[in-house]
Amino acid sequence: MSINRLLLAAALVCLVGTGCSIPDRGDAVPRVDTTRAMPLGIPNARFYADGDPKLMIDEGLQSGLREAAALRAQGPLPKKPPPAYFLAVSGGGDNGAFGAGLMNGWTAVGNRPTFKMVTGVSTGALIAPFAFLGSDYDPQLREVYTTMTPDKVYRMRGLTAALFDDAMADTRPLAEVIARYADQKLLDAIAAEYNKGRLLMIGTTDLDAQRPVIWNIGAIAASGKPGSLALFRQILRASAAIPGAFQPVLIDVELDGKKYQELHVDGGAIAQLFLYPPSIDMSTSKRERHAYIIRNARLDPDYAMAERRTITIAGRAISTMLAASGVNDVLRTYFVSQRDKVDYNLAYIGRDFDAPKKGEFDQAYMNALYEYGVREIVEGRAWHKHPPGLAAPAGVPTR
Repeated sequence: MSINRLLLAAALVCLVGTGCSIPDRGDAVPRVDTTRAMPLGIPNARFYADGDPKLMIDEGLQSGLREAAALRAQGPLPKKPPPAYFLAVSGGGDNGAFGAGLMNGWTAVGNRPTFKMVTGVSTGALIAPFAFLGSDYDPQLREVYTTMTPDKVYRMRGLTAALFDDAMADTRPLAEVIARYADQKLLDAIAAEYNKGRLLMIGTTDLDAQRPVIWNIGAIAASGKPGSLALFRQILRASAAIPGAFQPVLIDVELDGKKYQELHVDGGAIAQLFLYPPSIDMSTSKRERHAYIIRNARLDPDYAMAERRTITIAGRAISTMLAASGVNDVLRTYFVSQRDKVDYNLAYIGRDFDAPKKGEFDQAYMNALYEYGVREIVEGRAWHKHPPGLAAPAGVPTR
């Protein structure tokens, strides 16, 4: 059963049911205190993307100080700071194999930079820690996306789950995969890079508050707080929790000595990728900056003749809305980068990729897509200077 059909099954069963008995949860954070609640008591553990930009600006300034200290430890500071490279990895489910192939192919080409900041949403959140830590983690990234099968992601529940549970599928298998790769060694490595001034940000959606959350993984890793590893794993699982299809994740927070729980789902419910909030204006920065955007999906319409059947029409509408949202996210990052004079580079799955797909997390399809990603970058076709459909600015090459 496809993800769209899982969502529709949940909606339709709830519509015909007399009521939904739901699993217990802790009290939600009061509306007025959403931004004050803290997980593990870490003040900079996360930011609300639609909130006060000053908090993220301060974190950026502090990262610059840490970076300068790390450079100073190596010798005299350069007259001007080195170029800053940003990487944003989108959602896309099993299409994350494309991003995994790109990263491994980039290493093979030999010009893959060390990123100042890496961001990820959904499947992009699973890729982001490996991409952040560099080529030493390429084998793990390749293994995750070339050996994935449905039974390593979820177990289907019955249709009654729409009435009596929190999702149509149980994602404990995915939690086990996350735990296998997101171990203490990986978290310690993230902390070490954070202390050098680098940032790793993961997006989820706070479903109670209906707000986008940006998790500062490096700060969590460097906090040394008991429970930081468990929180990191929860964030990765939450970022991939497609609402209605996959289980949401309850995250414990504390406020004024009282404990609450927040319900988090896939960051793609609000944005399928992000570079940095548009409210942060970086146009005055004199540092050379390069942004690389990986869209783990196609950007051209996926034509198909729709049957005149309720579930088919509704499913087609859901996939259309998700595709349009992804295109809008790509456009937003493009226009923000142009405003701030950031060099823009976009990679996406092209029309030339036509491998058949038998179902979700089809291993043959994912392996073909992984190899396609490798070829795209090794053969110099991966990066585009503007989204498809937009004319290139004067003097800017198309690739």
